[in-house]
Amino acid sequence: MRAAVLHEIGQDKLEVLDDVEAVGFGPGKVKIRVRATGLCHSDISAMNGVLPQPAPFIPGHEGAGEIVDVGDGVSGISQGDRVLVCWLPACGQCPACKRGQSQLCLAGFMNAGTPNFKRPGGDVFGFAGTGTFTEEVVVDAGCAVPIPDDVPFDIAALIGCGVTTGLGAAINTAKVEAGSSVAVIGCGGVGISAIQGARLKGAAQIIAVDPVASRREAALRFGATEAVSPDELADAKQRITAGEGFDYVFEVVGKSATARTAYETTRRGGTLVVVGAGAMDDNLQLNMFELFFDEKRILPSMYGGGDVLQSYERAIALWRAGRIDLESLITHRVPLSEINEALDQMRTGVALRTCIEI
Repeated sequence: MRAAVLHEIGQDKLEVLDDVEAVGFGPGKVKIRVRATGLCHSDISAMNGVLPQPAPFIPGHEGAGEIVDVGDGVSGISQGDRVLVCWLPACGQCPACKRGQSQLCLAGFMNAGTPNFKRPGGDVFGFAGTGTFTEEVVVDAGCAVPIPDDVPFDIAALIGCGVTTGLGAAINTAKVEAGSSVAVIGCGGVGISAIQGARLKGAAQIIAVDPVASRREAALRFGATEAVSPDELADAKQRITAGEGFDYVFEVVGKSATARTAYETTRRGGTLVVVGAGAMDDNLQLNMFELFFDEKRILPSMYGGGDVLQSYERAIALWRAGRIDLESLITHRVPLSEINEALDQMRTGVALRTCIEI
């Protein structure tokens, strides 16, 4: 079957091969025929080594498709079911799950070190234990979440990662209050979803911050009240908040420099939400006096900061009701054979989300 493979960490292009086989099928597993998958910035971060991932590997973790086969012991899923891929399934038994913090369950991460593909030359890993830039993938049954018939595969794929992450950051993690002021730094698919979440919660001012003009224009269509470049953020802070800072600031880039800017843009007593996935050696510096004196809440948000199954259901309900716009998040579509074009669209910022149709 066809799949897009990164041979070595640090390479900037994928090779689409037709000699890849999905392996590992058996008890507790399902095989999925991937129909649509989104390109998330985390895929690029894994390719360049910012996020740890064994190679060679197949990127992709934001996907949806149909169940091809079901292993022994799997219940609730049948051949032919339409599903989205959950890259961080909850085991339901660990301390994090029992505390109601299933987004912190580590069971899914254990799969990342086990190859779920192979080629004639050897084993191939799937990113985050999945790997959706392929025609078929074998995953734990918990990674396959059934979706209603009225949810298209491309929309379901987005809900599988970017939409859930951004909406949840605003709704679950920050719990944005009505009438508040919000700034979102980084307005790709996740940042735009955070903007939609802040709008749903009734934020009065939502300032979108991004260096790419097309993304700033898009942010206004999704609910931002103003959009500025990074160089204009300090002026917006002064003009809109009289220099005090915003009630909530979302960092959706994953770099210490933007996190530091986000901290400085947050008012005293306000909330900084760290959504971007950054590198282990990229350290954010705060001095102990400002940490104490400013009393700013710093809240990391992992996969939307809440139960992902509930978050999926909420996103579908909001989409059905017309309260969030998911179709317009997909600005580009390419076949798997043109996956490197999708990578360029992500790197240059011209795409909010590119859907790879398989």
